[in-house]
Amino acid sequence: MKRRLLGQWAASVVFALSAVTSVSVWAADEAPDAIVKRISTDVLDSIKADKTLQQGNVTKIMALVDTKIMPSVNFQRMTASAVGPGWRQATPEQQKRLQDEFKTLLVRTYAGALAQISDQQVEMKPLRMAADDKEVLVRTEVKGKGDPIQLDYRLEKTLGEGAGWKIFNLNVLGVWLVETYRSQFASEINAKGVDGLIATLVARNQANAKK
Repeated sequence: MKRRLLGQWAASVVFALSAVTSVSVWAADEAPDAIVKRISTDVLDSIKADKTLQQGNVTKIMALVDTKIMPSVNFQRMTASAVGPGWRQATPEQQKRLQDEFKTLLVRTYAGALAQISDQQVEMKPLRMAADDKEVLVRTEVKGKGDPIQLDYRLEKTLGEGAGWKIFNLNVLGVWLVETYRSQFASEINAKGVDGLIATLVARNQANAKK
């Protein structure tokens, strides 16, 4: 049972991370739930049509992430939140390394779960949002074979160049991605410092690359 749930969780994380890479520009006035619905539908269609993505081709997934994830997600905020107070201790160079290695960790850890995405459909839940909200929660369910999978997104409204709603955290089966890693990263920083966390992430990514 635990293995099946872990597989569902991993597949949903890949789906969510892939979904946020499917478009490079969001309209500044597009509603956050409309964004999630559009990119979710687009990504499901892309995965169903591409066998290499279904097989978890890391090189292709990494290329997709490198070209499209940054305009669609506040990945700096996502990484900073996962690292916690240690982020403020890091130099700009260390922060860049942390972002790069965290992105690689997410992609390599869950790439194989793409094979589990087949006939899923996304059902949007009602959006509760005030006109002046700067952060919102978009709730969805991924439905297909097996039990429905809760998949929620936290988005923030950004200003300036590239203004619009951007994802900075996601919740799969009641577990928030950022919080999942925060305790792990905090332990590493407390024991070995920021460079120690970077070294640990590099080692994990190298180990995942050999699998």
